[in-house]
Amino acid sequence: MPGRYPVSFGEVDLLGDLDRPSGWVISKDGVPQSYVDLEDPTYLDFEYVQLMALVIDLLDEGPLDAVHVGGCACTLPRYVAATRPGSRQIVAEPDGGLVQLVRDQLRLKSVPRLKVRVLDGRTATAALPDSSADLVVLDAFSGATMPIDLATSEYMGDVARVLRPAGTLVANVADGKGLAFARRLLSTVRGTFRHTVLLADPGVMRGRRFGNLIVAASRVELPFAGLTRRAAGGLVQARCLYGEELTRFVAGAPPLRDGDAVVIPVPPPEVFG
Repeated sequence: MPGRYPVSFGEVDLLGDLDRPSGWVISKDGVPQSYVDLEDPTYLDFEYVQLMALVIDLLDEGPLDAVHVGGCACTLPRYVAATRPGSRQIVAEPDGGLVQLVRDQLRLKSVPRLKVRVLDGRTATAALPDSSADLVVLDAFSGATMPIDLATSEYMGDVARVLRPAGTLVANVADGKGLAFARRLLSTVRGTFRHTVLLADPGVMRGRRFGNLIVAASRVELPFAGLTRRAAGGLVQARCLYGEELTRFVAGAPPLRDGDAVVIPVPPPEVFG
């Protein structure tokens, strides 16, 4: 049922999509957090989620062992379960009240082979075995900001430990004018993973407006040509930076480390009305 619900860390609004009877949005403090279509888990409404799925679709065929840091309504876990049957997935979501709401209202129990752990990202990742995941999806936000402890070199090292040698990290970061935080995050990721790519709307990539940027990284080469082609020709028009272009983009940005004083980018009020 639509309405406002108490969760462990405040309140969220559960809103129905007037254009899709089976579509639902979870919003907190006016910021949309997650969209799911209960009848069609392959329908992805948010553009940045479409870009994350684009990366996942280009990974080797077959089921995946996936870890999702940040859950909310579990949009991408539902997508992976639908597009790669047999996948085993773990979601780390620290808000236990939110997890229960999604179980009660949005059919979370219907997603096969999905385990949800009510833990923060650092704690959940630290508990995972070495070389146990093909994919780690980092999409954790507090409101509209990324927790800094999930953006540091120390955490990226733990992600690399959990990933198999050919495993892939896909991360969502939000930034605005100048992209200072995104550049530092990319510098951090590149310190751990040899191959890295950045995907974003051209206006966001140029720092003209606040928005989401998707980072994909691996110790083995990524499908750069396929990513570039699909990003340019899909429903979501996005630029794709890698290699020398990405090196120039990141130039001079220091990696993030635990304990660094960092200004986390916050969207201007007009972004969400």
